[in-house]
Amino acid sequence: MKKALLLSLLILTCTLTFAQSATIWNGKKCAVVLTYDDALDVHLNNVIPVLDSAGLKGTFYLSGYFPGFVNNIARWKSAAVNGHELANHTLFHPCIGNIPGREWVKPEMDMSKYTVQRMTDEMRMTNILLKTLDGQSARTFAYPCGDTKIGGVDYYKPAENDFVAARGTKSEMKKITDLNFAEIGSYAINGESGEQLIALVKQAQATNSVLVFLFHGVGGGHSLNVALPEHTKLIRYLKQNQSDIWVAPFIDVVQYAKAHQSKQK
Repeated sequence: MKKALLLSLLILTCTLTFAQSATIWNGKKCAVVLTYDDALDVHLNNVIPVLDSAGLKGTFYLSGYFPGFVNNIARWKSAAVNGHELANHTLFHPCIGNIPGREWVKPEMDMSKYTVQRMTDEMRMTNILLKTLDGQSARTFAYPCGDTKIGGVDYYKPAENDFVAARGTKSEMKKITDLNFAEIGSYAINGESGEQLIALVKQAQATNSVLVFLFHGVGGGHSLNVALPEHTKLIRYLKQNQSDIWVAPFIDVVQYAKAHQSKQK
């Protein structure tokens, strides 16, 4: 009798644990974050209308230097009012220029010639700039070109307290307990089909992971590009499967994950 009772309790515990892990992301199987880099006109013209029509919200990593930001300040304000996240991609988007394949980096934007202090100042100045648009103090960061170090030094560390989390460029999806908030991986998209994008989402659903998409051009606007119809296929799938998939801005997802991790300590 006692053995049967213990066995029943064990089965119940396992069932509850499985049920909790299967809906770990705000009651859903997985979390999907749609991020868009570089303040491109196509984000305003192509992406936001599609997201708004589906009732989904994205994260837009803005650099104050780019024309797509400078020429569209009112439209970025409107995007924030509608629930999209305006996030920090530095003031001038510097990248390491002294490595093969980076010949396109202008000397004045060569991160290898920066000091850590200069980068910190530009990151903090961008936070102030973005606050004038949306009034928010909490902010997330994305490493330009995925470069995380200056002269071998982690430049995010001195500014870490100014941010909730940072998005990197490693192609990986992780469980809620395994996230490194100083560098959360993402999948950089360039030419994939809608079916390939959806396959990544299905993988996240199957593994109860967070999946972060990194888009640049959508229907043009950048050398790294996804066709607009293929992007729309992804949005349609996310909309149709909202019962299983939590689609939210990066800042919402990482704040939720941080709270979850703190409860486990």
